[in-house]
Amino acid sequence: METIRRRLGEALFLRVAGPDGAVHRDRIHGTPGPRWFEPGSPITRVHGDAAMFVGGIRALLLQALHPVAMQAVSEHSGYRGDMWGRLARTSRFLAVTTFGTADDAQQAVDVVRAIHDRITGTTPDGTPYHASDPHLLLWVHVAEIDSFLLAHQTYGRRPLDAAERDEYVAQTAEVARRLGVVDPPTTEAGLRETLAAFRPELRGTPAAREAVRYLLVRPPLPLAARPPYGVLCAAGVGLMPVWTRRHLVLPWVPVAERTVVRAAGAAAVGTIRWAMTPPPELATTAS
Repeated sequence: METIRRRLGEALFLRVAGPDGAVHRDRIHGTPGPRWFEPGSPITRVHGDAAMFVGGIRALLLQALHPVAMQAVSEHSGYRGDMWGRLARTSRFLAVTTFGTADDAQQAVDVVRAIHDRITGTTPDGTPYHASDPHLLLWVHVAEIDSFLLAHQTYGRRPLDAAERDEYVAQTAEVARRLGVVDPPTTEAGLRETLAAFRPELRGTPAAREAVRYLLVRPPLPLAARPPYGVLCAAGVGLMPVWTRRHLVLPWVPVAERTVVRAAGAAAVGTIRWAMTPPPELATTAS
């Protein structure tokens, strides 16, 4: 069983972190120095749990509902040709800012801000956009954090209590401000209010529906990996608000989502958690 666990864990880690993931992992967790966040605090518990696999899928689906943000992703992210490279870069950023040294975390933020400064374009109606726009950055942030938190509360090993959820939102706001977000929410209630304020801007576009089809139906995966990936996708879709389903042409089967999908999602996340249990020397840092 240990051999199976190790091989499965290595395969998952390679897919998520990329071919040089082990080098980055050792640097992130092994470099001495002050961190932005204390080990065991809410942000390290959420971002270090296997429920992030479901939260990440849900975040991508939810973020796609903002037409301008989706336009920028469609034109500049390269998700069609380099889906796994983008995933590795995103997971590395989350790992560095959550678990890495303060210097490495700030460097990662500076790199992302420099990339955002170079990304500009025009929407189909002629409106110019900039990836560094604080309003767009706020949407990406709240959609992501809401998704990570909901997935953790649903599938996480140790769900957060009310005070810890507020602390999680406040901790993620520290990173968001460094990325250029103006006045990010710092409580769970504030997160809900910000998401509700964005509602009039959100809708499904052809670009959004294309991205969703690519993510859910045509991922660049070998056939053997598609069934477990499909379970994670179903779990992510099952956490989407009902009103989003028609915009993105997502199924809504409430009874099955509460029973079959929830049970299958919990089994899949539990298997990932088992397979990716960190070595003893990293367990304290990543828990």
